[in-house]
Amino acid sequence: MNFGRGPSVVLNVGGTRYSFSREVLKDFPLRRVSRLHGCLSEQDVLEVCDDYDRERNEYFFDRHSEAFGFIMLYVRHGHLRFVPHMCELSFYNEMIYWGLEGSHLDYCCQRRLDDRMSETCTYYAAEEPNGGLEGKGRRPPGAEGGKWLERMRRTFEEPTSSVAAQVLATVSILFVIVSMVVLCASTLPEWRAAENRSVEEQSRIIEAICIGWFTAECIVRFIVSKNKCEFVRRPLNIIDLLAITPYYISVLMTVFTGENSQLQRAGVTLRVLRMMRIFWVIKLARHFIGLQTLGLTLKRCYREMVMLLVFICVAMAIFSALSQLLENGLDLGTKNKDYASIPAACWWVIISMTTVGYGDMCPITVPGRILGGICVVSGIVLLALPITFIYHSFVQCYHELKFRSARYSRSLSAEFLN
Repeated sequence: MNFGRGPSVVLNVGGTRYSFSREVLKDFPLRRVSRLHGCLSEQDVLEVCDDYDRERNEYFFDRHSEAFGFIMLYVRHGHLRFVPHMCELSFYNEMIYWGLEGSHLDYCCQRRLDDRMSETCTYYAAEEPNGGLEGKGRRPPGAEGGKWLERMRRTFEEPTSSVAAQVLATVSILFVIVSMVVLCASTLPEWRAAENRSVEEQSRIIEAICIGWFTAECIVRFIVSKNKCEFVRRPLNIIDLLAITPYYISVLMTVFTGENSQLQRAGVTLRVLRMMRIFWVIKLARHFIGLQTLGLTLKRCYREMVMLLVFICVAMAIFSALSQLLENGLDLGTKNKDYASIPAACWWVIISMTTVGYGDMCPITVPGRILGGICVVSGIVLLALPITFIYHSFVQCYHELKFRSARYSRSLSAEFLN
């Protein structure tokens, strides 16, 4: 070390002091600490640390003392782990400050850091457009138009961002409920047996009004969106298109085919397209945190869902083959016709593993019943294994969305007071 005197130096990190010899600093594993060895002046020292005491040869670092203690354990023993009850990202910032990287962490902590960073990127990706021009004194040319478009976008995308957004969300929910009530009522036998042309015309008018509202809402949201390609790729927007498009297709098919009874295929197609209006219920995910939490959980836990599906498929293949063999394949005097084939036995396996048990088919031989008991117990165990991961992800997603909703609620309160 070319600066400072004395055989040893003292590092003061957040009030905790560490004493080292000069030679140790030369090859110290932490890059920021090792840089002190090459400092030639007090100015060079202050570029590395926050303050310096010449008399005591003490270097001050205004950093997290407990995090540095865990980093020093890595220097001594070669194992770096997170501080309990400390945010992973905060500890990672401390690591970066002292010159460490994520690869220095133990494997279990690396996985925690990767999960946390991916969740944070997913969370802030949706928040990034809101921080564009806010908090800046100057505004570039055309900022007023951009601000208006941003307010429009938030009004249609975030139901809790303003009073207008809440009113718009309430109206949209009412249209969804009305359309669902009309759809359900149209399938009642009394409704169809009445043969009341006026009621049918009124239901068509209500349906047209609802579709008009959904179409206008989708067009406006598309116009005010910043990235049109990303808008089309979003799952909720795809669901909106799937809910709106069948109505226009059915109208076109009705116009071209008319009421010709010979075109039965077209009639079946029309009924299928009209029944696709049930997708309108998913539009409620824009306005309810519960449905948003479910969708975000499924997105983050797709690996666990695939693992669960693999478990079920493997168990289904094993138990269906054994049940078909025991109930129908062997010549035991009684053959169960319900288990005539392995695909038929797969239905019994799936309702047994999920503990549904419709009772439409069941084993009648003693070996088959023993196998059925094993199948039920195995299903309970296999289905319970990935549930813990999915549950924790669901709770985490719910808290994130609640935090986001609370932040918009605070902005809504400020807007109301202003």
